[in-house]
Amino acid sequence: MPRIEVLPHESLCPEGKLIDAVSGANLAQVLLDVGIDLEHACGLVCACTTCHVIVKQGFQSLNLASDQEDDMLDRAWGLTPRSRLSCQVQVGSEPLQIELPKYTINHAREEG
Repeated sequence: MPRIEVLPHESLCPEGKLIDAVSGANLAQVLLDVGIDLEHACGLVCACTTCHVIVKQGFQSLNLASDQEDDMLDRAWGLTPRSRLSCQVQVGSEPLQIELPKYTINHAREEG
């Protein structure tokens, strides 16, 4: 069971968090299930970039990004070579370290 370390984020996860996840689970859903209020304006269908994360460790253990994900990522704030849309990531077998970007492309955050 891989462990996910979420680095501290000012508003979404101020203390950071360690999560035990099941291999193959959807990363965005794992984060949401443990109470990290990750933005997901499109409902986790790869139609926006609000669930953008930066994979600091364990990147090589993840499923490959699709062309659609790569195209969407071009619009993400703070894009890096290790950026992924968490709604498209299947947790691999290795531990992950995840950074939640400070901003998203949303001008206003939707609650709920």
